Amino acid sequence: MLYHYVIDNVLPQFNAEAKRRDPKWKDAKNADDLARMKEHEFLNVLEAISVVGKNVKQELQNHCLQLRNACGHPNSLTLGPNRVAAHIETLILNVFSRF
Repeated sequence: MLYHYVIDNVLPQFNAEAKRRDPKWKDAKNADDLARMKEHEFLNVLEAISVVGKNVKQELQNHCLQLRNACGHPNSLTLGPNRVAAHIETLILNVFSRF
């Protein structure tokens, strides 16, 4: 959802900020191009161009992305329904309902 928002609304600003941070960045033209950037850096660029605020970026980066990564690989992590519901609620309120 965030990739499509960037493409449809702020692609020139995104590319300018990405290039400022990494001079080797090649301008993105589509979602596949945006996916070349690491997700945590993508969120940093979104904050820098005011697509998301500091607190939203921190929540998405430090909690949602970290939890998604922890659950995406075989390990002994176990989550209860309240933690899962809180994760989904954060995504609904800060991503799905906004973008």
